[in-house]
Parts: sequence; structure tokens; C-alpha cells
Amino acid sequence: MRDVFIIGAGQTPVGEHWDLGLRDLGASAIRAALDDATIETVDALFVGNMLGGAINGQENLGALLADAAGLLPAEAWKVEAACASGGAAVRAAALSVASGAHDVAVAVGIEKMTDAVSESVTAGLASASDCDYEASHGLSFTALSALLMRRYMHEHGVSREDFAPFAVSAHRNAAANENAMFREPISIEEFVRSSQVASPIGVLDAAPVCDGAAAVVICSRDALQGHHRAVRIAASAAATDTIGLAGRADLLTLGAAKRSAEKAFAASGFGPKDFDLFEAHDAFTIITALSVEACGFAPRGEALKRAAHGCFARGGCIPLSTFGGLKARGHPVGASGAYQIVEATLQLRREAGPNQVPGARVALTQSIGGHGSVAVTHVLEA
Repeated sequence: MRDVFIIGAGQTPVGEHWDLGLRDLGASAIRAALDDATIETVDALFVGNMLGGAINGQENLGALLADAAGLLPAEAWKVEAACASGGAAVRAAALSVASGAHDVAVAVGIEKMTDAVSESVTAGLASASDCDYEASHGLSFTALSALLMRRYMHEHGVSREDFAPFAVSAHRNAAANENAMFREPISIEEFVRSSQVASPIGVLDAAPVCDGAAAVVICSRDALQGHHRAVRIAASAAATDTIGLAGRADLLTLGAAKRSAEKAFAASGFGPKDFDLFEAHDAFTIITALSVEACGFAPRGEALKRAAHGCFARGGCIPLSTFGGLKARGHPVGASGAYQIVEATLQLRREAGPNQVPGARVALTQSIGGHGSVAVTHVLEA
């Protein structure tokens, strides 16, 4: 397998884009990435998306976006892995280049959620859970997160307030990110007072419904040019777990996240102590805690204690979600994994502005779908 590199990155602001459709958002992110790489054509396009058919009435996104971005007749198709679709698209592009099938490929993650009524969005998201044993009984993703959070609180003797540092840090980071949806800092007190959605999950525990697209251009070593500010994809790995929570031997271990991280560590030669930042899948504060533990940044049950001491804030031992993460930058579900890759790339190119992690050389990103049933992990190296 050949070495692969990110040579271009582009994104749209995350928010409620009432005047833009899938083709507009996707083409904007793709063209921004191509302009950043200073290239015009590619061999292939991989589109990460979860809800296009369910809430936008649009499938065949590969052809749609290849046409909209002026990339015809390049090979183009959609990649779906629930909320990990953006990360899976980047992995597909990386594998295609590493295998020698293509020399230059684009991966884009895209989601358009705000045009649909909330009931349709909730139903669409629930389709990534177990339809027979979870969704059909009314268990939304928020409700499933509430069950996990309640179990974590019981097993480890912690309170809902102890999860606050994750959300507070995410909003602090998003305040300096011009592409973030929520740029207002929050306090621990505001977190605690926020209204409950599915106890103990509150409004400020959860990422918002929103729209957005992010893209990266990936190439082989042979396609590198002197002007490229290349970031190496040192490893790309994926793993799965049972789709339903009831089928898992241990509810508080994200098995897919753990296994995909371990595979990425083995492939790259880097371990938890080597990373300068971690772009985590912080769709809910409980998922942040479980992800941190699954990737080895805290022992089981210790994530909240380390968060309380500032370990995961900017300037801490391993900064999380440096541009605000899913929680505050926003979570356009099929795009979030691609946003993580774009943001990590900016960090490693020293282009993160006020959000820059000093001296960042190695970054970990992890995109999780279906409440832990699929995880895609990438190791990026400056």
C-alpha cells in the first residue's frame, strides 16, 4: 500500500442553510478543497452522507456532486456509515489512493438536516439504531444516550454536572471558529440549568441539528507538488459492534471505537501518549467520555476526573474538539467525520489561528456511527 497525503481542505460554515441545497453545499466544500490543493481534476469522488434519501429525497449523491462541482466524468459514489459517514468517505478515498486505483481523490461529507420537520429528522437518525428492538419502540438517539449516561453515573458514582467540562470546553473552542454554529461560551452553571431532553441528557449535553459540508483532497506521493502543504494519513482503520445496545457484553465500552483506535495505533506506530490533539465524536457528553476511555486517553471511569482537571481543554494533556467539535461547531451527521479531518489538517499545517495547538505534529480523529456500532479512526501526521 502506498503512502497517502491530504493536500487540500475545504468546508462550509455549519448552520441552518435555508437557501442552499445538497448540491450547493457539497460543491462549495469540494471546490474550496480543490482550490486549496490548486488542482482542477481528480480521479474519484467519495461522498459521505447519512440522510439524503430519508429527509432530502435525494440519493445518487456521487453523480449529483460530481456534476455540481465540475468533476464529471470522474468515478463517484456515496459512502454510508450512519454518523460516521464522513469519516468513512475519507477512509474510502485514502484506500483507493493507497491501493493504486487512483492517484488523486476527493472525499466530502455532507448533510442537509434543517429543511425537514423535527419528527422526520428524529426518525431518520433512529434508522441507524436497531429498528426491530430500539427504534420501533420509540427509543431515539437522545434516549439511548440517556440510558448510557444513567448507567455511567450509577457505575462510577458521578453526577450530571461532572460532564459539564466537555461542553464548556467545546463552546470555548467554537467561539474562535468562524465556521461554528454556536460561538457563545457557556458556563458550568448554564450547563446544569439547561432544560432536560431525556433525563439526564440536557440541551447542552447534545449536538445540534444543522447543515454543512467539508472536503479533503487526497493524493499519492507521486502526485505531490512542491507547493502542497501535505499532511500524511499515517493510519486509517474501522471496526463495528452490535447495532443494538442490548447485544453488548459491556454497555460502557465502545468496542468499535476501541478496536478501530487500536488498529490505527498499530498501523501508524503511534499510541495515546503521542497525540497532540483528538477530534472526538462528541455528539453527546456521555459519548465524549466513553470515546476518551476507548481510545486510551483515560482509564475506565476516569474521563470525568481528568476533564475536571482541564486535561482535555486547550493547553491540557490532550486537547479535544479543538474547533468546537460536534457539540458546538455543529453535527451535520454525515459530514462531521470530514469536518474532523479538515480541522486536524489545519492544526497540523499551523493554520488553526486562535485555536492552534502549539507544536501539533500528530492528530487523532474518530467518527462514530449508530451509538457505537461503527467507528472510523484516522491518524494524521504533519
